[in-house]
Amino acid sequence: MDNQSTSKILNYLDLGIIDYKKAWNLQKEFFEKRVNGLIPDSIFLLEHPNTYTLGKTADRKNLIGSQSFLDKHNIKVYDIDRGGDITYHGPGQLVGYPILNLKNWAPDTDKYLRGLEEVIISVCSEFGLECGRKPKYTGVWIGERKICAIGIKVSRWVTMHGFALNVNTDLDMFNGIIPCGIKGKQVTSLEMELGRKLDINEVKNILINKFQLVFDYDNVNKLPVHERSDKIQLEEEKR
Repeated sequence: MDNQSTSKILNYLDLGIIDYKKAWNLQKEFFEKRVNGLIPDSIFLLEHPNTYTLGKTADRKNLIGSQSFLDKHNIKVYDIDRGGDITYHGPGQLVGYPILNLKNWAPDTDKYLRGLEEVIISVCSEFGLECGRKPKYTGVWIGERKICAIGIKVSRWVTMHGFALNVNTDLDMFNGIIPCGIKGKQVTSLEMELGRKLDINEVKNILINKFQLVFDYDNVNKLPVHERSDKIQLEEEKR
């Protein structure tokens, strides 16, 4: 597929609210197809039910919520294969999982991370917010408050996992962890900074446009998603 493409296409899937494990399995499926050149680059945008995930180098001590806290909020906990420490996913948080072949953009993991940060900084700027980076930490910050966590996996130059932008997120859910293992720093959201709830679909549309610009795609192809039982079935729109 890569050799036959005359334009750079990004497949976009809006998965709505989806269980973490189900989305992770779908990532693995798309990853294998992308490695084998069977599909173009793809990105999932979605929300998860309350979930904590611990990356490969995470310190379990950063999960500070008691079992009763986890049970009260119905929080699932997963050990996963991305980089980074512990983070939270939940309703009102816009999560993005790009499955990209970096050979077609830049085979440089650090540049890719900076590209993801640039997408989020550009999204926030659309709402009049000034965001930036911190040299010691991956992610996007407003002052000393973190608004977006980033954690990735790159294998054979194809990416998995991605970013989590707090839009209308319940920030109390971060009380059960030391976010990203960084002590003494706060988290924030677009809702917190702007003093109002946002339409998450509006944020998705802005984000896809920024992602297309930063990563140099000619076209974005939105795929319809049909969920039946426990299996996600995808059917590409007829052109």
